[in-house]
Amino acid sequence: MNAPFKNLIAGEWAGAANASRNINPSNTNDVVGEYAQGTVEDLNNAVAAAKAAFPAWSRSTPQERYEVLKKASDEILSRKDELGRLLSREEGKTLAEGIGEATRAGQIFAFFAGECLRLGGEMVPSVRPGVGVEITREPVGIVGMITPWNFPIAIPAWKIAPALAWGNCVVIKPADLVPGSAWALVDIIQRAGLPKGVLNLVMGRGSVVGQALLEHKDVHAISFTGSVPTGRKVAAACIASNPMKKVQLEMGGKNPLVVLDDADLKVAVEVAVNGAFFSTGQRCTASSRLIVQAGIHDRFVEACIERLKTVVVDDALKSGTHIGPVVDQSQLDQDLKYIQIAKDEGGKLVFGGELLKRETPGFYLQPALFTETTNAMRISREEVFGPVANIVRVKDYDEALAIANDTEFGLSSGICTTSLKHATHFKRNSEAGMVMVNLPTAGVDYHVPFGGRKGSSYGPREQGAYAKEFYSTVKTAYTLA
Repeated sequence: MNAPFKNLIAGEWAGAANASRNINPSNTNDVVGEYAQGTVEDLNNAVAAAKAAFPAWSRSTPQERYEVLKKASDEILSRKDELGRLLSREEGKTLAEGIGEATRAGQIFAFFAGECLRLGGEMVPSVRPGVGVEITREPVGIVGMITPWNFPIAIPAWKIAPALAWGNCVVIKPADLVPGSAWALVDIIQRAGLPKGVLNLVMGRGSVVGQALLEHKDVHAISFTGSVPTGRKVAAACIASNPMKKVQLEMGGKNPLVVLDDADLKVAVEVAVNGAFFSTGQRCTASSRLIVQAGIHDRFVEACIERLKTVVVDDALKSGTHIGPVVDQSQLDQDLKYIQIAKDEGGKLVFGGELLKRETPGFYLQPALFTETTNAMRISREEVFGPVANIVRVKDYDEALAIANDTEFGLSSGICTTSLKHATHFKRNSEAGMVMVNLPTAGVDYHVPFGGRKGSSYGPREQGAYAKEFYSTVKTAYTLA
């Protein structure tokens, strides 16, 4: 075993007394690597380094920032196959999905490199004679980032890139379960010419490193992606801190996909199977509630079952694999718990839900599809975060829309229909931050805003030009001529 991968603090790779093993969920005998377990002291040193670097970096030129982000983008894209393989090995996405996510990370950095050169402001006349008004944006300061395990390179990328583009300094704590992709990303960015201390990486437990990040008085903002319960704690800690921290939360989803009688059946089935089960259902945008109109219901169920029979669940790195393993034993236990809950509630398991054995030991689960469920059941209300979906039968579009909106979440939603009337109405009246028509609910572009409503998101949107709302603050200055 190689020496543990270290934390990055003040531009130097710093060791730690303890390390955690990064295990391949497709083959639990395969250790991806050992990664440093940071301490509160490590976190404090990282924040101090960011604080020392902030004055110079926050006043760096757009060209300086552009060159760092563009160089990072170039290396990510040139190494996308290698990075994608690392991602798939540690998280369990198929190799195609891993390479796709690494590519997206490179595209994100390219986009925000361009944003560095598009920074601007406004000059407007005052209502008072002889007075000019300047409206500018400035960096927030030191931004703490807590990222999840399900998109281990894309989510760190879409947080780090805009933060740096707007002149902030960063301390990031990636998910303890899959630190390898974040480590590789930070290494690339640092070598792209970033001054020491601007970007710091502290790996370790959320209860230790994450909590210290939330409580640190010199951290000005927190961007978090993860579960709803943890997100609520993050928000409370940011509000309780002195001074209060700016906060951005992206949390869970129980996303509906409506299938109307007039839908193209083949399209609807592909949209449903992709959105609900690909990436092992481990996406906050997964369409885990399939709301199907009565006239197409039985044909849709039959076609979904036939489609699921062709889906290959196997080692993420194997050619021909469609769905990889669940990320770890804890998540597998949660998936199995909800499959049992759905059975106990009266749901009918019409496909899958069984543990699978493959050539190598791993957390393999056959996708599970339930029918005869209602929107009042726990399987319809609570996020499973696995390859588990349930179908709710409805009589018409109005009932479908009402059930789609009857949730505490509001991240993504979708509809399959050939009716322009219903598609247009659904886009306007769906209570979600992102709406898809004849497309999977899971799948968004890197240059447009990402985020939801209700219990799914809190604070400004991520990605695209809208990221400036979180990573910058507005200043209004007056001048008497």
